[in-house]
Amino acid sequence: YRPYVKDLGFTHIELLPITEYPLDESWGYQPTGLYAATSRHGSAADFRRFVTACHAAGIGVIADWVPAHFPSDAHGLARFDGGALYEYADPREGKHPDWNTLIYDFKKPQVRNFLLGSALYWLEYFDLDGLRVDAVASMLYRDYSRRQGEWLPNEHGGKENLEAISFLRQLNELVGKHRPNAIVIAEESTAFPQVSHPTYLGGLGFHYKWNMGWMNDCLRYMSREPIHRRYHHNELTFNISYAYSENFILPISHDEVVHGKGSLLGRMPGTRQQKFSNLRAYLGFMFAHPGKKLLFMGSEFAQEREWNHSTELDWNLLDDALHRGVQRLVRDLNALLRASPALHQLDHDRTGFEWLDVDNHQQSLIAFCRRGKSPDAVLIVICNFTPAAREGYRVGVPLAGVYEECLNTDSEYYGGTNIGTPLGLAHTEKKPAHGKTHSIVVRVPPLATIFLTRKTTVISQPAE
Repeated sequence: YRPYVKDLGFTHIELLPITEYPLDESWGYQPTGLYAATSRHGSAADFRRFVTACHAAGIGVIADWVPAHFPSDAHGLARFDGGALYEYADPREGKHPDWNTLIYDFKKPQVRNFLLGSALYWLEYFDLDGLRVDAVASMLYRDYSRRQGEWLPNEHGGKENLEAISFLRQLNELVGKHRPNAIVIAEESTAFPQVSHPTYLGGLGFHYKWNMGWMNDCLRYMSREPIHRRYHHNELTFNISYAYSENFILPISHDEVVHGKGSLLGRMPGTRQQKFSNLRAYLGFMFAHPGKKLLFMGSEFAQEREWNHSTELDWNLLDDALHRGVQRLVRDLNALLRASPALHQLDHDRTGFEWLDVDNHQQSLIAFCRRGKSPDAVLIVICNFTPAAREGYRVGVPLAGVYEECLNTDSEYYGGTNIGTPLGLAHTEKKPAHGKTHSIVVRVPPLATIFLTRKTTVISQPAE
């Protein structure tokens, strides 16, 4: 027996909240029992066995954890002793306007201890490998989703929630002390500085932060008809300007496949074949882009309808060759990611990325180079987001030699048209392109991402 996620090459699974919660429709994001495993899936002992089984298969387990707010149900923590015990007393501080929930009073030591104890409980007792902290942006700002007059400033007259900031730093320091191998991830959607920087350097101390900007920009770009993409090229390229300001994760989460947004496949324009081509090209771009990857369940085989928490995924879709093709692609992208130092070693170091062709908006095409720590660890990535193949496309390369196509999202193996460079090989020529002295000529398939690696049998010749 080989677990599904292991077979596809994933390293971790991230669970929606498993702390007990009363409302199914909240998906666990309005918990009442921060020390109780939800009975929906079995007992606490069952959950421990699940984590142990994942570890035995080489799969890490991360759980979503919600310290930002709690529901106002009378059977929960709301007005627990008849007064505002866990929450702020003033609704301008203590009531969340979007979710009609209550906000923890992070000034109170007993509230902080309650929350910190919960985090350590899940990491220590259940041996989790990490926590993803939900709704961090709502914790950082007192005016989050509030109009003027609906919030109270901090002691300095500012909008930052100083006690919440202090709490998050304390959380990350405590996890670092008691569970040094655990990771803590922030779902944070603003430009708050140094979220994933160490606390001793003034940061919040998280290991990673979700890159919501990349997610929003790129999905907006991909939802456009290809003929219009040339006018929105910056949605594809802007992220690199801040991609190294934090340790980012590229998130395709549950939030992107609910509330009328449709599935990832459903967002793609064109005919059925073109929708799949767009999705494969997008996944290729995502796995080539700096940052760790997160993919919501079902997206790995192109789930067609949006996620419904009350039903299972449409596994029957895997009877269709196009859906199986996307699944094969994700498996191969994971394998390529692991096998290629250029795709992971310098994920959070700007020397690991270099634009080659960044402004080609007329063709809706981009080309870039990913690098590893070794000078020979070089990977060329070319993305074509139009339904027209690009014949004879010349791209500059950093090293002379022979470049081999190691993955093409348009391969017939994935359900594509199998257009690509003849024999999958391209020899460098001493013709300048994109600031490089050497270049190669390739055939770029329509609506596709291709990866080219330099054959290691060739003696290194710098082509800068």
